[in-house]
Amino acid sequence: MCNLYNITTTSEAVRQFTNALRDNGGWNQPSLDVYPDYRAPIVRNTEDGRELAMVRWGLPSSEKALFDAAKMRADKLRAKGKEIDEAAFAELLRMEPDGGTTNVRNTTSRHWTRWLGVEHRCVVPVTSFAEPDPASKVEGERTPNAWFARDGTRPLMFFAGIWVPQWKSVRKVREGMTVNDLFGFLTTEPNDVVRPIHEKAMPVILTTVDEVAVWLNAPWEEAKALQWPLPNNRLTIVPPPAKIEQETPAAQGSLL
Repeated sequence: MCNLYNITTTSEAVRQFTNALRDNGGWNQPSLDVYPDYRAPIVRNTEDGRELAMVRWGLPSSEKALFDAAKMRADKLRAKGKEIDEAAFAELLRMEPDGGTTNVRNTTSRHWTRWLGVEHRCVVPVTSFAEPDPASKVEGERTPNAWFARDGTRPLMFFAGIWVPQWKSVRKVREGMTVNDLFGFLTTEPNDVVRPIHEKAMPVILTTVDEVAVWLNAPWEEAKALQWPLPNNRLTIVPPPAKIEQETPAAQGSLL
């Protein structure tokens, strides 16, 4: 499951590739590492055409996931002697933190089908993405990442994504209830390049103007055919992105 990717390109390059009419993102970092819950650029459909915007990474989690998390929290409070009645549990559930679901695999789930229409589709610019590589781990150190790109020059590509407008939820306890535009992207079976590192999944990657057009414009019966592994010859392992001086997450608005 991809939970880190890098964008080393320009907003103008993204706009030209996707024929986005407007840039409402204000994104200008020369190299941006994107982690869950960061704000990152996407190109999305709007009533006035395609636009480049900065949106928070992590779609709403399912009602069941939030219910189960709240129930677990209620059980821990009860174990400490606190009384949790129906009203108290309802408040726990309402305020249950939801850090967001970054990747979507099962597009037949009722939770996701409501957001598969063209009005909720987006593409996410990326030049390389990471997966933890346990085989390279050194004892006592953090698991290093393997990085993947189209080739060594890291040309622009896109994740096939979906976005949700103005979702009200608690993302972080310290923030309380907030309202955010949210996005995530689809995953599929890994190809032979990714599988040795991550055997469960890889992002759905679009590499051509036509693929981007299909994802953003086509009926779901046609667009869903893109949820397929990228051919092996169109992806390779690359070194980590070069460290380019950039603002801290708080300064650049990566976190709300």
